[in-house]
Amino acid sequence: MSAPDRPEGEYRSAARAGTPNRAAWLFAVCTAIWGSTWLVITYQLGSVAPEVSVVWRFALAAVVLGAFCVATRRSLRYTAADHAVFAVQGALMFGLNYVCVYWAEQHVVSGLVAVAFSTITFMSVFAQRVMYGTPVTARALTGATLGVFGVTVLFLPELIAAHGDRDTGLGIFWAILGTVFATLGNMAAARLQLRGRAIIPTTAWGMLYGALAAAAVGIVTGAHWSFDLRLPYVASLAYLALFGSVAAFVSYLALMRTIGMANASYVGVTTPVLALLLSALVEGYVFSAFTVAGIALAIAGNVIVLRRRPGGAALIRD
Repeated sequence: MSAPDRPEGEYRSAARAGTPNRAAWLFAVCTAIWGSTWLVITYQLGSVAPEVSVVWRFALAAVVLGAFCVATRRSLRYTAADHAVFAVQGALMFGLNYVCVYWAEQHVVSGLVAVAFSTITFMSVFAQRVMYGTPVTARALTGATLGVFGVTVLFLPELIAAHGDRDTGLGIFWAILGTVFATLGNMAAARLQLRGRAIIPTTAWGMLYGALAAAAVGIVTGAHWSFDLRLPYVASLAYLALFGSVAAFVSYLALMRTIGMANASYVGVTTPVLALLLSALVEGYVFSAFTVAGIALAIAGNVIVLRRRPGGAALIRD
């Protein structure tokens, strides 16, 4: 039976087997890798336009996943309707999202961009309401308010230090816009999950479409197409493509299938903390009372939003 025709119930049955250990490992992989990628992205900035770096990253990731599918005889054949969803997911989750992230890191330190990205949890609440009719509860509103306030507190010293400099404002704008794109991309991924589509082949297609979307942005913005052969650029590109894209995204989508999209979003709670610690070690980011308070409020908001009530259900259940 080819991957696209595999029944959804078969995926759910497979997901139930060894769920606690499987989920823990997948969660750890996503947190460890994504907690570091925010810093590694900074080695991509400089001689190569950000849009072009995103193209190289996801084109390489798509080729690797595609080759893996061919080697393991996984079907890459899908219907036109499926490809429409792949294109939407890829353009939003891998293309536009990461172009904005790379642009944001040109203006603010990587750890702060990671924390801003954690607002995807709150955005998902409202996106699910619009697209799937999921009710927005008072608990979700409380958590979203706390989380947004926490991110604001975290960025407050940067904004004060900027003294009206538009640089910091641009960084925050691109970080939040990238999160909006990622949220919408997650909705497309959720649709594929509900259809029971195989993770690895669909991710390969999504990343190819993401690379094409980033290329379109590069053409529109008049980006200079180049490649940096120096070790820091090549090594960071390899890490971001193979680990930050292939390993982490496949693990995250598998985590979504195993425990549901809502619970998988807890990755957004732990990743920014690791990203800020690495930013402090490498980029010289200095922790302050604002940092501690902002992180605490953001984490509290995430936990409140994601905490399941008795009898509650995630958008995609195991």
